[in-house]
Amino acid sequence: MGRTVTIAANDARFSAYMALPGESASPGLVLMQYICGVNAVMRSLADRFAADGYAVVVPDLFWRQEPGVQLINDPLNPNPEEQKRALALNAAFDDDLAVHDLKLTLDWLRQQPECNGRAGTLGYCLGGRTAYLMATRSDADCNVGYYGVALDRYLSEAAAIEQPLLLHIAGRDALCTDAARAEIIKTLSRNSKVEIALYPEAGHAFAHLPGPSYRPDDAARADRRSIDFLAHHLCPSK
Repeated sequence: MGRTVTIAANDARFSAYMALPGESASPGLVLMQYICGVNAVMRSLADRFAADGYAVVVPDLFWRQEPGVQLINDPLNPNPEEQKRALALNAAFDDDLAVHDLKLTLDWLRQQPECNGRAGTLGYCLGGRTAYLMATRSDADCNVGYYGVALDRYLSEAAAIEQPLLLHIAGRDALCTDAARAEIIKTLSRNSKVEIALYPEAGHAFAHLPGPSYRPDDAARADRRSIDFLAHHLCPSK
């Protein structure tokens, strides 16, 4: 359904996967990867959001370390060496540079004829954190984060959120301590622009299909909330 494009601006030149719903201009969505790069799972998600009516672009956020990373394309049968590689890339990830590249991607998408100028972001895991940072640091029209990792590092930026942000938080996320989760919810609940959806029994990556932590009911609820949220903020005429 999609194709590879190149985003070039300022000091950056990186690839992205782009999926489009049709010929008319549509609202845009910057879809943000988890630690396995722009793999088959992310491309499938992009196709799905495009089918829902969005011009979707998935930028390669690992390009500064290693362009074209596509790891663990079959999450039910992960390769241990690819898992190690993904964790190493994640450990060396620079959030500030990633947000820089995501802002370039957002600007690029808004300028494409397939986009009507309104655009939001949505991300998973690593991309859940960058969704939060795009809410604090960019002018994206709305942002959605699934089980973002290490949000507590950036709670000092919470007051900067001026556009709607939806966060899906797993109550049993092993990558987030109970204390950190409580502080995230407490701090962000003070901002009226932030909507928090908590899934008490879910673990990290509960919406990752296919995946060993997938929880169908929680994933369905989260995806419905995301679809409604995006439609409300990016397609206000509907």
